Amino acid sequence: MAKYSEKAGEKVEKTMHEMKEGKLKSGTGKKVTSKKQAIAIGLSEARKAGAKVPKKG
Repeated sequence: MAKYSEKAGEKVEKTMHEMKEGKLKSGTGKKVTSKKQAIAIGLSEARKAGAKVPKKG
């Protein structure tokens, strides 16, 4: 299992919360309904913020 930083976990938690509220949108502007997609968006945001997140595989 990959190790993620605390900051990455917080980003994923935030995006999951947004998804459940129906506020999370993908890059194309469509509403995100998939848990996997919400996690991917959270990890991507964490990567951009400089958090310790393993590379995409």
